[in-house]
Amino acid sequence: MGKRTSRLHPSDNVVVALAEMLPGVKVSEEGIRCRHPIPGGHKVAAAVIEKGEPIRKYGEIIGFASDRIEPGEHVHTHNVVMTDFRRHVPPDDRPLGVPSVSPETQETFNGIVRADGRVATRNYVGVLSTVNCSASVARQIADPFRAGRLKDFPNVDGVVALCHGGGCTTAEGGEGLAYLQRTVAGYARHPNFAGLLIIGLGCESNNIDSLLSNTGLETSPLLQVMSIQEVGGTSESVRQGRAHIREMLETADRVIRRPVPVGDLIVGLECGGSDAYSGFTANPALGYAMDHLVRHGGTAVLSETPEIYGAEHLLAQRSTSSEVKERFLALFPWWEDYAARNDATLDNNPSPGNKAGGLTTILEKSLGAVAKCGSTNLMAVYRYAEPIRTRGLVFMDTPGYDPASVTGMVAGGANMVCFTTGRGSVFGCKPVPVIKLASNTPLYRRMGDDMDLDCGTLIEGETTLEELGEQIFRLILETASGRKTKSETHGIGDDEFVPWHIGAVL
Repeated sequence: MGKRTSRLHPSDNVVVALAEMLPGVKVSEEGIRCRHPIPGGHKVAAAVIEKGEPIRKYGEIIGFASDRIEPGEHVHTHNVVMTDFRRHVPPDDRPLGVPSVSPETQETFNGIVRADGRVATRNYVGVLSTVNCSASVARQIADPFRAGRLKDFPNVDGVVALCHGGGCTTAEGGEGLAYLQRTVAGYARHPNFAGLLIIGLGCESNNIDSLLSNTGLETSPLLQVMSIQEVGGTSESVRQGRAHIREMLETADRVIRRPVPVGDLIVGLECGGSDAYSGFTANPALGYAMDHLVRHGGTAVLSETPEIYGAEHLLAQRSTSSEVKERFLALFPWWEDYAARNDATLDNNPSPGNKAGGLTTILEKSLGAVAKCGSTNLMAVYRYAEPIRTRGLVFMDTPGYDPASVTGMVAGGANMVCFTTGRGSVFGCKPVPVIKLASNTPLYRRMGDDMDLDCGTLIEGETTLEELGEQIFRLILETASGRKTKSETHGIGDDEFVPWHIGAVL
């Protein structure tokens, strides 16, 4: 039999079981014998760890022993605790970076170029509600144009109604309304929408006039707005809304794809339903692909601030300036206070599913999650849903909750999303394609109908990190050029529009 465990760093005092191991099983590569059943992906002690000593994985501290741990013991929530400790951030900027390719050798994909030069990977028409009160009308407007009913418009990927649960009883000029309006405006400007109808009720906090005034959105034949109260109710709003959509479809169908530089890709990075394998299969392979993307002039967007907690020092030292570093590190005290105000701690994450997959603390989860972004410089830090204008690796402040996190990145301009998962996810996010990367082969076999690529081949040595990273990069280019993802074939993505709700609802 091959290796039973994987050691992720020479200084680690735990190793990861590559498959389930029973008591008495000898781990020859570590010279230890299992004392307990060890589920696949979980940690086993490779040496004596005294009570209070740090548990090390990836060469970093992921927690502390709550009691003495013997070699061969299962190391998990029953004998690991979180305590506060200082993580060292180098005082001077030490950008690493990857070398850029010359413009003449930059790779291309077949994209859609809008009249103003923005580049799209998909071609949708949308109906977007300003408030939950207009959500049902928005859906009724889109209903006749659902999948299979656009045969007269073969170049349109679909008509989608994007609705949400907020939009009212929040302070005008407050943080909550600003976040929502920034998100709605980001979707309205997204290049993957050829045309968009924004529909409101009329009396909500996020009313049409406020939205346009505060975000600088301007109406046009391909960006229409409508208020149900002003139009005269549901039936008339549905009739007029459908007429607007038909007009937009005529224009939207007149597109062709053509080669455009990879530098026009903005790729949002997400973890969902992670397991312990994610940190050394899917995430680092995606990181390799992102280094390749940045090398060719593209943009990679790391997010999920609570799931970087514990690994922030690794990103901070890659900041290109003191200003970027300070802006990034300032996020974490805010999140600690935000969690405390809501009777939570940042170690309430990992989720139960994460823990079942072998992740014990947020520190461990974060160290694996940060591998998604590769090794390049941190160029900029953005607030939730802010427009992304910097190329290279950037960070966006979002929650760890997948729909809210991806919604923020798409609002910022991401025209592609890569989503790693170890437990399984059926996530999609119209109007942007989502590539799902399985961290282990059993998941890929069990949920192959939802997974786009098996990254578990790294575990058995069937492929190298570099080969798998190259596969992901090629899959990104093919998908950006029109190849459908598994979530797109299932029609998933209508209900995953989830703006981050922050602030008081009155």
